[in-house]
Amino acid sequence: MRAQLRRRLEMAERVRDFLRAHQTDGVGQSLGLATLEALLERAKTLAEQQQVGVAVTRRATQHRKEVRRALQQKILRYLRVVGRVAAKQNGELANGFPLPPSNATHEALATAARATLERATAQKEVLVSLGMSQKVLDDLASSLGEFERTLEASRAGRREHAGASADLEAIGTEIAEQVRLLDGVVQYQLGDDAELMGAWASARNVLGPFKPKTEPTPKAA
Repeated sequence: MRAQLRRRLEMAERVRDFLRAHQTDGVGQSLGLATLEALLERAKTLAEQQQVGVAVTRRATQHRKEVRRALQQKILRYLRVVGRVAAKQNGELANGFPLPPSNATHEALATAARATLERATAQKEVLVSLGMSQKVLDDLASSLGEFERTLEASRAGRREHAGASADLEAIGTEIAEQVRLLDGVVQYQLGDDAELMGAWASARNVLGPFKPKTEPTPKAA
């Protein structure tokens, strides 16, 4: 959440608390307070949704690192070696099992893994005869599926975060408009009370409550 938006929401909470505290003055009973409370509840829900999106993306990213490492450094590397040996019987397998560079994109790695799985499955008998275990293909299929699921989880997490962020920005704008409306109500109801108006000004200050200036310590004579 952007710092400016967070400060605006914190301001709205202070405004809500002020209005609740002065319901006996007729201010907190206005329809504007109910609207503000509803906006804050919606903002809270969106903030939680935003955090969920971030958490999902982070978990998917971490898990993908582990799966990617297994695919590149273990499974695909092993099949590449087996493929080169098998090429003595079938020349088409000489370059049939590509090993993407370590900096390959996720999509490039997934494409290479799918191609390797397809070719290795088609030539399974040859590869098994050279000592390859069927489990290697099972592991490749499983890891590839897991890798693709982490990609989709990341996309879903980013969509969740982006959608919530956009809605939060809109809610922040609505809150600012509502506070301006409530300011008119407060000015009308409590404008003659300097102390309450000072508290109100402090509550609706986006940068935070006003801090009283400390009196300088008098110097000793």
